[in-house]
Amino acid sequence: MPDAGPQPVPVAGTSFQEMWRELAPVGRHADSGGYRRFAWTGADVECRAWFREQAEARGLAYEVDRNGNQWAWLGDPDGEDAVVAGSHLDSVPDGGAFDGPLGVVSAFAALDELRGRGARFGRPFAVVNFGDEEGARFGLACVGSRLTAGQLTVEQAHRLTDADGITLPRAMEAAGYDPDAIGPDPERLARIGAFVELHVEQGRALDLTGDAIGVASAIWPHGRWRFDFRGEANHAGTTRLADRRDPMLSYAETVLAARREAELAGAVATFGKIAVEPNGVNAIPSLVRGWLDSRAADQQTLDKVVSGVEEAARAYAAAHGVDLDMVRESFTPVVEFDHALRDELARILGGRTDLKVPVLGTGAGHDAGILSGSVPTAMLFVRNPTGVSHSPAEFAAEDDCMAGVRALADVLEGLACT
Repeated sequence: MPDAGPQPVPVAGTSFQEMWRELAPVGRHADSGGYRRFAWTGADVECRAWFREQAEARGLAYEVDRNGNQWAWLGDPDGEDAVVAGSHLDSVPDGGAFDGPLGVVSAFAALDELRGRGARFGRPFAVVNFGDEEGARFGLACVGSRLTAGQLTVEQAHRLTDADGITLPRAMEAAGYDPDAIGPDPERLARIGAFVELHVEQGRALDLTGDAIGVASAIWPHGRWRFDFRGEANHAGTTRLADRRDPMLSYAETVLAARREAELAGAVATFGKIAVEPNGVNAIPSLVRGWLDSRAADQQTLDKVVSGVEEAARAYAAAHGVDLDMVRESFTPVVEFDHALRDELARILGGRTDLKVPVLGTGAGHDAGILSGSVPTAMLFVRNPTGVSHSPAEFAAEDDCMAGVRALADVLEGLACT
């Protein structure tokens, strides 16, 4: 297959730096320093425009699929056994610069690196930007990849709403996309032979071992549960303590219970989002709604943690005269990345670089995890010395980013080039 298209930037380091500078201001909040690139908002549209510009500058065939995911193709988009790399460009509220964008920028830079080497592609290759990975606006992660893989139905997607009551279809339409076209895309997935997602590590495992790059083994099972504590609204200054049905007390005790259960099990659990009604400083709440995020290395451990939190929450609610409803809003079982592809990545990197490449698990969800049931998938991690993610403090040194580009280029050369 001919390697068509211009080669405007033969040096991967230069192209990485230029792309990173161009993308850095988009959606950055002046006060927090974090990013607010939420699905189908103005910042998201700017990111999408940037992606298209990068595709066209490299002579790649640009397309948007039925679910709003962006693709930049070298070779025939309808060809078989394609190799795909990429990630996402959206963010959590006040998120860091690296989570998602590092994978997209690195995929383009890896292509530049391979062109600079004179590599010839024998399989179709694409860079992808999956839409609404973080779920920051509509409350469900990986919407673009879930729809594509058939893990989210059209009916479920159409019912998603943001905090302002705007539905997903309405938001897509406002951004210029057709919400009636969304749905499973098995034909597209059937044409993909391998998907490799590079991502900044969301933890400190690589920093502790002193390695710049790692290969993912699995994604921990994880989910989100909503706890609705319903009490009785009343005056904060005139209601006797003994007469109160205060759901905030039950919620607060449940937060502590979640931490305790997670510590005992060697897992993680966090109440990171809360909604209060009527939300008045001088009013006892009638409703406290909290969202639990919990993750563990295996299903049995996760079940034990969530069951322990629920048992404690119901006991606290009963003690305070509060009603409790608990709903599981999302769940992803353990994802074992394709063993053959994972081992091939390790073989390629072990033979072509002087890097020691450890294999490690992760508690974070990714598009690669969603697609793993339909496509052979693998992940590369780049060291994050802060260990912080979903925060402006998230970081990866430029040398490590370039090590990631070279590692991804090596992998793509081994998988897709002749």
